[in-house]
Amino acid sequence: MDASLNPASNLPRTAPATAWWRGIGLRQVRLVCGLVLFTYLLSHFLNHALGNISLDALQAGVIIHAGFWQSFPVAEIFYSAVTIHGALGIWALYERRQFRWRAIEPLQLVLGLSIPALIVAHVVAVRLGQNLFDIDRSYPQVFYSWITSPWRTWSMYLVVMVSWLHGCIGLYFWLRLKVYFKRVAPYLLAAAVLIPTLALLGIFQGKREVEAKLGSPQWQAANLNETRLGTEPQQQALGDLTDRLLIGYAALLAIVLAARGIRQVVEQRAGMINLTYGDGRKIRVPTGLSVLEASLRHRVPHASVCGGRARCSTCRIRITSDIDKLPAPSAREAFILSRIGTGADPAVRLACQLRPTTDVAFVQLFAPQVTSANAHASQPARIGQERYLVCMFVDMRGSTMLAEKRLPYDTVFIVNRFLDAVSQAVIASGGQPNQFIGDGELALFGLACDPQTACRQALHAAQLIAENIDELNRALAHDLPQPLRFGIGIHGGEVIVGDIGYRDHLVFTALGDAVNVAARLQDMTKSLACEVIISEEVSTTAGLAGDALPQQDVAIRGRAAPMNVRTITDARVLSSLVTSDMVSAL
Repeated sequence: MDASLNPASNLPRTAPATAWWRGIGLRQVRLVCGLVLFTYLLSHFLNHALGNISLDALQAGVIIHAGFWQSFPVAEIFYSAVTIHGALGIWALYERRQFRWRAIEPLQLVLGLSIPALIVAHVVAVRLGQNLFDIDRSYPQVFYSWITSPWRTWSMYLVVMVSWLHGCIGLYFWLRLKVYFKRVAPYLLAAAVLIPTLALLGIFQGKREVEAKLGSPQWQAANLNETRLGTEPQQQALGDLTDRLLIGYAALLAIVLAARGIRQVVEQRAGMINLTYGDGRKIRVPTGLSVLEASLRHRVPHASVCGGRARCSTCRIRITSDIDKLPAPSAREAFILSRIGTGADPAVRLACQLRPTTDVAFVQLFAPQVTSANAHASQPARIGQERYLVCMFVDMRGSTMLAEKRLPYDTVFIVNRFLDAVSQAVIASGGQPNQFIGDGELALFGLACDPQTACRQALHAAQLIAENIDELNRALAHDLPQPLRFGIGIHGGEVIVGDIGYRDHLVFTALGDAVNVAARLQDMTKSLACEVIISEEVSTTAGLAGDALPQQDVAIRGRAAPMNVRTITDARVLSSLVTSDMVSAL
């Protein structure tokens, strides 16, 4: 595989600070604010869970909780996050034209917009009551108000469930494309069920304890006085303020919905445009829709893993009509395109971000019928992502001569026994056999572990390959004039992994400089008369001593500078280098 043909090896090198800044969009801001709010929610729910111990534990916990969240600058960060996240939620109601998933995305939006209406009475009574009238409300007073007004109890139970579900859906949208999501998902699910359950039980137990104390005049005098509950005029003022805020919020939502209707009328009057797909299909849509939204509205299959959030590039298209009249890419779109190495090609755009104002023709670069292009959380690696992997190329020596002296079936039998021995060693070491190329094999390490473990796994696999081939040679000694020999090249680095191929002929594999270099190193084992060549990158990351193996600089085709490598004449010596502690960690 030639590095010059590999897009992963030609990704543009943007300054880290510039690349980071260009990658920030409204969704990233909303995510950060949402994480702040979810952290607050988690802290508050854990405080509620203390009610399962006692009301005193609840009171002690709320002092710590409030002391942290009301401190400066935490309070500034929190209230800024509340304001920004809420404003962006309102903007999402206006801006979103089409939903990628018919149920979960609208549900997420509805849940988020319902939270202010459900929580406003509680916020006004507790926070504004303290700020405006110096009313010192805490759990006993809140529970007492629930006892005297049962509907408040059910509204708070509802807001607990709604806010938690909204936050969990947001976390799911964020984490589902992460490499580690499948590994941690069971634990996250357990926490997502356990935490609100304990919080609701804590609230229930605290409320029961307050009900039991209502018969005590001393407790009532200490907890139900005007300092704790406020005077009648103060409570009336807070109730009126709650009503005004609810009316104002409802009016705001009505204005946004009306604005959506006005926008639709304006867009239709502004004119319609034609979108022409690569298969000749043509749809007519109003200006203002993104290409992805237009596809979804007209039920045209269009790959989009992240649901139109500009977090992946699976919806990207190549414009085949005039590109001069297209709007310029946003900073977020430009960032994503530069990450995949197409930033210099103005004809490649993200369908979720491009909102054409004139007729446009294009072809989809990810076939929508390909399952992996439309998959999401279940197999995120198969849709294409960048990650660190260790690549190992193993090749059988002398297979051509072997084939000349044997029947085809016998040759295939021996090659399969060789690949079987190699694959067993790879799997036993924690790697994954990936591609079989003739009598050679590409194996990948690091799909489910950190780089150091991946490097050690690869070295351990090379040792096991030598042992397995020795055993195979003994088993086939009567049939082989010469023992089977092999060459191994190992290198690690950032690669792109995903399904490569056409329709039903897809192969999960890796593309990148690390793959190319591993193949080159395997070829060099012939000229350097050794069994294994590993790069300095793998040796250092695995933690091998600097003088453990002979090293030299070699010229790698496709690279300007020579590369420092370690050569291993007999792969079995790796058993003394990959220590028992290293192996036990595999």
